[in-house]
Amino acid sequence: MTVHPKLPSAPRKFQNLIGGSWGDSQGGEIVRLSPAHGVPVSVVPRGTAADVDKAVAAARRRFEGGGWAEIPAASRAAILRKAADLILQQKDELALIETLESGKPLWQSVNEVTGAADLWYYASGQAQAMHGETFNNLGHDSLGLVLREPIGVVGLITPWNFPFYILAERLPFILAAGCTVVMKPSEHTSSTTLMMGRILEQAGLPEGVVNIVTGYGDPVGQAIVNHMDIDMVSFTGSTRVGRSTVIASAANIKKVSLELGGKNPVVVTADADLDKAADGIVYGVLHNAGQCCVSGSRLIVHESVEKPLTERILELMGKVRVGDPLVPENRVGAIVNETQMTRILGLIDQGKSQGGKLVTGGARMEPRAGYFVEPTLFTGVTRDMTIAREEVFGPVLGISTFRSTADAIRMANDTEYGLAATIWSSDLRKSMDLMRGIRAGRMWINTTITGGPEMPIGGYKQSGLGRETGPSGIDEYTEVKSVIVDLGARQPWVI
Repeated sequence: MTVHPKLPSAPRKFQNLIGGSWGDSQGGEIVRLSPAHGVPVSVVPRGTAADVDKAVAAARRRFEGGGWAEIPAASRAAILRKAADLILQQKDELALIETLESGKPLWQSVNEVTGAADLWYYASGQAQAMHGETFNNLGHDSLGLVLREPIGVVGLITPWNFPFYILAERLPFILAAGCTVVMKPSEHTSSTTLMMGRILEQAGLPEGVVNIVTGYGDPVGQAIVNHMDIDMVSFTGSTRVGRSTVIASAANIKKVSLELGGKNPVVVTADADLDKAADGIVYGVLHNAGQCCVSGSRLIVHESVEKPLTERILELMGKVRVGDPLVPENRVGAIVNETQMTRILGLIDQGKSQGGKLVTGGARMEPRAGYFVEPTLFTGVTRDMTIAREEVFGPVLGISTFRSTADAIRMANDTEYGLAATIWSSDLRKSMDLMRGIRAGRMWINTTITGGPEMPIGGYKQSGLGRETGPSGIDEYTEVKSVIVDLGARQPWVI
């Protein structure tokens, strides 16, 4: 095997952060192998429920003891801005370990780290923008106040597909609100979260505000969602685990924020710019090797343009370079692990056996040291096929056709999910009808998988609860307190 010079000669070792102290876990260690190269790249603690208890206690002490929520918002904002500055200063180091652990192209990791810094900058402003309301209309002797207060200790569980970016969509907003945090990153991609802990220390964050426990979903994630002293859990991941999180939250009626799975439709009308649409569709399904919650995996195209659009997609898929994520020319990297790759290939086999026409791809690629799957395209996909209903989370696109706008809306909504949707059309009225008719939390018209820190994200139906980023991002982690102040003499109730 040809070893790229940027591969580490030895894995980098990390520790957990609890109450301002870095340390190992009695549970042992987890060694992460690069999914693209098969070599060890990092070692993180294998946390335990006892580690979670210590982290929650530290977060509770800081929240109740002061030194974070009570300090001026301008001071919190300054720390968040400093953290954003440090992210940019360390972006190359962050991006490299992100690529080594996740398998995504290095250029993509650099872009995501830079985008994450933008989220930290935006959230810093939201710290100072958080405000309540007053009601001066209750009479001369009364004043009504509505206060926004931090919800308390937040458990934050993040996934492996965009570990640093999704962290940035949540953590700075949680901190801006004045909350303290216990975090569990995915066991596959823990390192950049731990590095973020160091960055926050350098930025001046008080100890105990952020606590990080790495490890497996059971016991670490389970201990977080079950913990009686955690006030809220933010979870990003599968709908299956999201359901169990909701059930576990009932123990102490903790609030939950969930961004879950998606089976996202892409609707192409007869009048769409097919060249523009084809490039966007290929990007939308192959970005991050299809391991993207908002990936456009269901193509719903008007029957009159199915053939020319399919030809364009095939041509572009054939040009996409898949391989070593450290090679700049490669656009698509590796699948995160062997289990996920096997699942993707199994769903492709189901698609073939259930009547879908495999037009291109469908197999594992070289090099065998990594987990690479060919860009895959099915036509003739019907609603009863597994690949039309289940989230593949891989580089697999299925094509179906429609005749009318009403048909397209019905097909787009024919799913338990409602995370995202994309529309390609040159007709403004059709675009608006589709946009209004499709039930999804994020939508794009004549573009896909774009946005900025200002825009809220989240899903309809079984794709989640709550909204992250934008002004909603800080509100999500607050409680609303309603106060009536009586300024006059009391009318006796007891006579």
